[in-house]
Parts: sequence; C-alpha cells; structure tokens
Amino acid sequence: MSLPLLSIPLRHFLEVARSGSVSQAAARLFVAPSAISRQIARLEELLGTPLFERQARGMALTAAGQRLAAHLGMAVLDAEQVIEQVRALGTQQAGRVRMACTEGFATHFMPALMRGFQDAHAGSRIELQVDSPEQVSQLLMRGDADLALKYTVAPEPGLRVLHDAQAPVYAVMQPDHPLARQRVVQATEVARYPLALGGRGVTTRQLFDLACSAQGVQYQSQFVSNFSGVLLPLLRTPGLLLSGHLTVLHLIESGEVVARPFADAVLQQRRLQVLALEGRTLPPLGQAFVAHLVRAIAGAARRRLGRARRAPQASAV
Repeated sequence: MSLPLLSIPLRHFLEVARSGSVSQAAARLFVAPSAISRQIARLEELLGTPLFERQARGMALTAAGQRLAAHLGMAVLDAEQVIEQVRALGTQQAGRVRMACTEGFATHFMPALMRGFQDAHAGSRIELQVDSPEQVSQLLMRGDADLALKYTVAPEPGLRVLHDAQAPVYAVMQPDHPLARQRVVQATEVARYPLALGGRGVTTRQLFDLACSAQGVQYQSQFVSNFSGVLLPLLRTPGLLLSGHLTVLHLIESGEVVARPFADAVLQQRRLQVLALEGRTLPPLGQAFVAHLVRAIAGAARRRLGRARRAPQASAV
C-alpha cells in the first residue's frame, strides 16, 4: 500500500518530527493529541518499523524515522520552491534566501554581506536566523533554512558542504598586550592570562580545552558567554579572547585589536563551512547568495594573510 505525499499520517508524522512533541504537533495542526498518536501508530504498522522512540521529554526519531523525515522534508521544500518560482513568474519578484548562522557572524560580517547582496539583487528578501551551532544544523534539517554558515570540527550527516575553508582559532588581544609582538602563540602561553571564553558548546572553547588537556595545562576564565558580542567590549590588557577571525575582522581592520593564530595543531583543525540540506537543489537566487558569501569569505582570508606577512617577527615563537 502506498501513501500520498500529503496524506494525513505523513503530515502528522512530519509535524511531530519537526517539533519533537505530540502535543506541540497537535497544537500546530489543530487536532487532538490522541489523533496524532493514532496516525503515527498506523504509519508505523503500515511500514513495519518504529519511527519514534517515546521518551519522557518528547519523541526522538529512530534511524528509520530520520530517513523518512529527511525525504519528506526535501519533498515539501521542493514543492514550496516550485510554488515560489511560479509566484515569482507572475509577480516579477526575486524571491527570498533563508540563512542561518552562529552568532559570531551576525554582528558585523553578515549585515554587510546581506546589504551588498541586496544592492546587487533588487527586490530580494533575506531572512537571517542566529542560533547555536547545533541548532543552526537543525534549522537546515527541518527545512527552516536554505543555507547555513558555521564553524565545524567534524562532518555532519544529512548536510552538504557547499564551501569549506580553514578556520583556526585566534587569540585576540589589544595591541599593547605582550603576546601581540609574536607571530603565533601557544596554548601554554595564553593560559597564563585572564581569558574570555565561549560556552562549552562553542568550538573555540572545545578545541582550547583539548589543547590544554593534552598538555596538562590549567587556566582561569575571567568571563564566559555564548555570545561574543558581550565578550568583545570586556577585552582589556592583559586579558585575551578566543575567537574566529571573521568575528573580530572589523576590530582588526580598525586597529582596536590584533589576532594571533595558535601554533598548537588542535587549534588549527576547525573548518568554516557553508552548508545546505543534502539532496536539495538551491534555486538560482540561493546559488547567487552562496557565490556572494564565498567571495566575501575569500576576501577576508586574503586580508588575513596579508596582515600575517606584516606581523612582528622579532619575538616570533
């Protein structure tokens, strides 16, 4: 027996998969929770496999459920894309790009990039969602974003890499800091100073913790936040901030801070990636936005390399 794409069991399944909760899905679909549960049970019986693990805090997808949700999500997105393209043909509107990123990109890098793209594509609409690294990936998986920009340390199943670049962790400091005279720094050196750090879910913190643990080094954090916009104004010598280059690019170029890469290999392993949902074809406007984004990332990398060549050499590690 086959099920139409928009059948009630599949619609109910997809809503529970997106929300992780029968009660939330019921509220969104304006039906009783018991009706949702019956449709899910019917679908599992029809397919001969459980699609969810019932947990105290909600519904977690099984491997079979994840595969079905990914397929249905892409089918719905493709249908929405066709509808939007048809509407665009009739209304001469350029459409939209739904972007998700982690907060380090959101304060300065993304606003300038979005403005430049819209200047070149009049009538386009850009929607930006800012969240944690894990949630940014989930926005893509649920179909709530077309593209994502984030730092990663490992491949993520279900997501397609559109652009990949090295994104080492930097020690950021004011120009009068003693370590500013060096080309590169060591984790053992940085750990001697007061540190401003991201939360434990932030990649800079994760990699710095690994580097320190491998060398038996302990450090004291002066400030901790998952929002770099809070930490940047707190930076004072002799304090240091761990950050990605794009997060502090505007401050580097204004001369307010300097950023030094780490010699420790583990702190060079991070990648900057532009991501999309695996198996989904981006519309022309989305492809144009990716090209615009990649050019901006490459331009920032060239400026970073230029500054590295001009960095002090006398006290290089």
